Amino acid sequence: MSARPLTLGDYHVHSTFSDDAVSTLAENIAAAEEAGLETLRLIDHVRASTTWVPEFVAAVAAEPVPEQLRVLTGVEAKMMDATGRLDIPDGLGDLTVVIADHQFPGSDGPWSPDETKRRLAEGLSDEAALQLLFDAYAAAMRGRRGSQLAHPFSILPKVGLAHLLASEQQAAEFVAVVVETGTLVEVNQKWGVSPVLPLGALLAADRVVMASDAHVATDVGRYDGAVLQPLADAGGSGPRVGA
Repeated sequence: MSARPLTLGDYHVHSTFSDDAVSTLAENIAAAEEAGLETLRLIDHVRASTTWVPEFVAAVAAEPVPEQLRVLTGVEAKMMDATGRLDIPDGLGDLTVVIADHQFPGSDGPWSPDETKRRLAEGLSDEAALQLLFDAYAAAMRGRRGSQLAHPFSILPKVGLAHLLASEQQAAEFVAVVVETGTLVEVNQKWGVSPVLPLGALLAADRVVMASDAHVATDVGRYDGAVLQPLADAGGSGPRVGA
């Protein structure tokens, strides 16, 4: 595979299959072409009760695609707990799951930000909470190989833990699992780059992709300093191979 600049891809774009997005599949594809992208991943939010995934995959496959653009699919789902259990329907086959920390993956189920703050106030240490999150990511990646991480560690500011940094061991183990499982890791425009994320090591391992998290077509493939500067600081001016 030949190397391509990171910014020629957008691996996280929502359509009207998600109830919080406004653009159609066709509008997103047209926007990707206009932005000069080479790779586009169309994904939408699912839960265990979701029934429309086959319709979504078929609709993506039916869309005309410009010659220079590669269109991938997937679904976005949250981690449910520290065991890495995902909120996904049965029958996904090998469809890519984009794993998200929409809620905190606690020891006994998904914790809302308020619930997580309560647990912290009642004695859960910051370090133990961060380890729970790392454990959940590792288990989720191993349980669903070839996945993608959506805006990793974006839950931390929501629960008052934006100040935390990963230990060397946590960072090394995280990167090792990413590589072992063939996972892609987003640099996400909407949520920025968490300081917990070992971005330099992930770039060196060629596991990083760009993601707008677009919910409207005009945002597809559009990146600014919120993600480009941390990427450059981590040595990310080089290429990314589409996977």
